[in-house]
Amino acid sequence: MLPPARTLEERKRDTLDRLTHDVDAWVATASPDGAPYLMPLSFLWDGTGLLMSTRSSNPTLVNLRARALAHVSLGPTRDVVLITGEAELLESISDELADSFAAKAGFDPRQAKASYPYFRIVPRTIQAWREVNEIAGRDLMRDSQWLA
Repeated sequence: MLPPARTLEERKRDTLDRLTHDVDAWVATASPDGAPYLMPLSFLWDGTGLLMSTRSSNPTLVNLRARALAHVSLGPTRDVVLITGEAELLESISDELADSFAAKAGFDPRQAKASYPYFRIVPRTIQAWREVNEIAGRDLMRDSQWLA
């Protein structure tokens, strides 16, 4: 028997908790010719977007430079959060933000020998569900606006 479906407000609260406390996410991008690429990356939720960093030659960053669209997945399949968003490459970030990212991720891109630029994914849509009884109400955000 399935647990009762969560309300929209409960799903938003659970999603914000996951964004705040999870460390890693799966990031899907596509090359200009449509070849998919999936990469696990650490992130820091800043309240409006996910701050990430990867090697500048990584296909994720190469793909985002060509087309700034990404899909991000958090959690297991029976408690999933799916985010579609626009990526912005960041020229620089504050030391405070970089320190927060390093503390959460356990990795400081500033210390890497290779170039590890930061980028930020700003959600356009967010969906969350646990079981089939939550699929109908899975939309939490549309057009970058929370529905609850």
